[in-house]
Amino acid sequence: MQSRRSCQTLIAIGSLLAALAVAAGAFGAHMLKPILDPPMLAVFETAARYQMYHALGIIAVGLAGQGFGCPQMVRAGWCFAAGILLFCGSLYGVSLLGIRWLGAVTPIGGLAFILGWSLLGWYVWREKMSTQD
Repeated sequence: MQSRRSCQTLIAIGSLLAALAVAAGAFGAHMLKPILDPPMLAVFETAARYQMYHALGIIAVGLAGQGFGCPQMVRAGWCFAAGILLFCGSLYGVSLLGIRWLGAVTPIGGLAFILGWSLLGWYVWREKMSTQD
């Protein structure tokens, strides 16, 4: 029961983060274009793009967790959420607020993304191998 609830929570969080990524993309394209210089606009657009990719990843993890019945998959989703907070959040801060030192946080978020994708692949592979017996 807890595993199912965790998967549903991830699907809900992923959906919300995807909606916010669309809003951020529209905000960047329509409101920030005349305000930000091209390099900082590109930084903002990278944040919005990676937020969308990983919001969809969170949804996929929630669905896969339900389908495979693998509660460990939830860890991959939380890695994606942490990556969005650290990677995308730091890029939003750099581009919108000019807080350059936040750029040092960005690679930590990237590592969270890599860990999330690696965990997802590992759990699916392990589940596939265990069902072949």
